[in-house]
Amino acid sequence: MNRDLLRDLYATVAAALLVAAAAVVGTVIEHRHGTLYVNWPPLFARWEPHIGPGTPAALAVAAAVVVYGPSLAARLPWRVLLLATWGTAMAWTWSLALVDGWQRGVAGRLTTREEYLRVIGRFHDIPGTLRDFTHHILEGSPDYWPAHVAGHPPGATLTFVLLDRTGLGGGAWAGAWCITVGTTAAVAVLIGVRALAGEALARHAAPFLVLAPAAVWVGTSADGYFSAVAAWAVAFLALAVTGSRPGAAGLASGLLFGLTVYLSYGLTLFAVIAGAVLVLGTRRLRPLPFLLAGLAVVPVAFTVAGFDWWEAYPLLVRRYYQGIGGARPYSYWIWANLACTVVIVGPATVAGLRRAAATVIPSVRARVPATPETRLAVLVFATLAALLVADVSGMSKAETERIWLPFAMWLLPACAYLTRPRAWLTAQAVLALLVNHLLLTGW
Repeated sequence: MNRDLLRDLYATVAAALLVAAAAVVGTVIEHRHGTLYVNWPPLFARWEPHIGPGTPAALAVAAAVVVYGPSLAARLPWRVLLLATWGTAMAWTWSLALVDGWQRGVAGRLTTREEYLRVIGRFHDIPGTLRDFTHHILEGSPDYWPAHVAGHPPGATLTFVLLDRTGLGGGAWAGAWCITVGTTAAVAVLIGVRALAGEALARHAAPFLVLAPAAVWVGTSADGYFSAVAAWAVAFLALAVTGSRPGAAGLASGLLFGLTVYLSYGLTLFAVIAGAVLVLGTRRLRPLPFLLAGLAVVPVAFTVAGFDWWEAYPLLVRRYYQGIGGARPYSYWIWANLACTVVIVGPATVAGLRRAAATVIPSVRARVPATPETRLAVLVFATLAALLVADVSGMSKAETERIWLPFAMWLLPACAYLTRPRAWLTAQAVLALLVNHLLLTGW
């Protein structure tokens, strides 16, 4: 066994111990004090071994990606690879969701858990509801919003309102929307990595973006949809700062970044990732006017409609501490959140991040010109930095296996550094299958 592989294994064992410690310590805290509000710490889940109609398909997709994924990713034409990545990611995500059955895994998940669909009737007058939105954020206010609606800007709920208005109402259509759109995040990340770090590394990362354990929560939660919007914002920015058409790509990126921050307050931290993309770009200034113009569109539209983001966010912070967010202990979740992250990105990403560090640190010390490998390392470590800021903020205590999906998508490309892809893909698949079959996840 070579030294690099041995170090990879040390890193993954350390990550596994972190998850085990979070499970043991969290179980003790929950049994003694009941302040974690999760049944199977650190995950929002309960122990319920089961199989379902998606089990055979999940096993088949996992086996196919492990056996054929690396070779196909290396030789397929680029556009075909993008389509194959999306199609296979959808197959993997759908099959995992259907392990829990149609109602429990897809149609009922957004109805019973995330609450957006419960308030659609209150948006019969959309401008009026937006003007009045902040008056219902705090508990105790008249007809206060359910936790998930209050906890996000109205762009999140408005998405499902508009789906309903177009005839795609109900939990089944909402779940299908989140899976279909959410799985495009893998394609966006591939495009971004190719633009910033080269096609070879993007191809190496492709099977890992498909077979990510994060797919357990992409199917279905609204955060899977948020992940895709944020991922495409970064991908278009990468194209704007490296390609020949900075205007169109910059405008698209700005529009999507504007939408991102009206889907989730926490995704303003994608500014850190955007900053890294600008640093890595060769045409940093040309897209900026277009980026800023696009970035203004969604905020201006919501502001004109009557919703004030800057007024709403402080109210959200107060609402967060009115609920279980105020009871959940920061001292536990500040490190247990990272254990949740290990579960959604998998052991391969842990090993990839170790290799990324081993790549970038000597390059920085020696001040050598950036290689594709060091450029990719800058991207993934910018993502890790944004995630750590979210952790320290205390506004993401628990349930980060869902909340941090957008960040997880940009950590997965670290797997491109790995030299034995089939073994690592097997580890990723086994983790996802075990989680989905042994636990009934809440999202």
